[in-house]
Amino acid sequence: MSDFRNTLPSLFASTLTRRGGLALLFASAVALGGLVAPKASFAEDKKAIKVGIISGEDEDVWRVVTAQAAEKGLTIETVVFNDYTQPNEALERGEIDANAFQHQPYLDNQIKTQGYHIVRVGYTGVWPIGLYSKKFTKVADLPEGAVIGVPNDPSNEGRALRVLQNEGVIKLKDGTGILATTADIAENAKKVVIKELDAGIVGRSVEDLDAAVVNTDWALKSGLTPENRIAQEPIADNPYRNFIAVKAGNENEAWVKTLVASYQNDAVKAEFDKVYKGTGLSAY
Repeated sequence: MSDFRNTLPSLFASTLTRRGGLALLFASAVALGGLVAPKASFAEDKKAIKVGIISGEDEDVWRVVTAQAAEKGLTIETVVFNDYTQPNEALERGEIDANAFQHQPYLDNQIKTQGYHIVRVGYTGVWPIGLYSKKFTKVADLPEGAVIGVPNDPSNEGRALRVLQNEGVIKLKDGTGILATTADIAENAKKVVIKELDAGIVGRSVEDLDAAVVNTDWALKSGLTPENRIAQEPIADNPYRNFIAVKAGNENEAWVKTLVASYQNDAVKAEFDKVYKGTGLSAY
């Protein structure tokens, strides 16, 4: 018994010494490994990504983008959404690596209200927003008290109200920015009623309205045609160009440059023109 007690301290010390030696050896190996061959970050190694897009015509465009990316060694999986609120949330959470559906005023508002850390990396196209009607062929024919639908998200509502101002239907207060709301209407000579609706619904509601300002992509999805368009925003100096976006901090990664190049080329432009039939324009 006494021999066992006398042996305990030396055994304990020996165990500690062996553990310490192993820990030191492990730490040395890690340090040497870091000096000899630092491993590239996950972002630099990224060969497969998920990109959020809106359902519809853009799916056809992104099939060509995906093929272009594959030739460059990048695999793209598109994740399809049905409204404008989900792609940025998914990107912020890391559920997707990029998205392509929005313009800068929309993103600026999302960053302001949601605190997202998202940046623009490459332009795609522009879809001039238009005023559509199935009851009237000219803006001047809109009656007093006409009910006009507009998208209800801040950036597109302001955009829609500017179309109405350009056509003389309303007048906004001086100094009103691009995020105008109905509260910024200073003059409304025809006493038109502005009905705020979800961007995905306003186009499908034209039958029940006198007119509606509809984003071009939703106009196509709603079966509206250029013949139904009685006014359109100017194209020159248009701040509403759409783009590819990624999380802040990833904008200089190699895979992002490959992604943008996979969109901005003649093959994708040809498909874009075919799908959107002139209602959208390449904007890079």
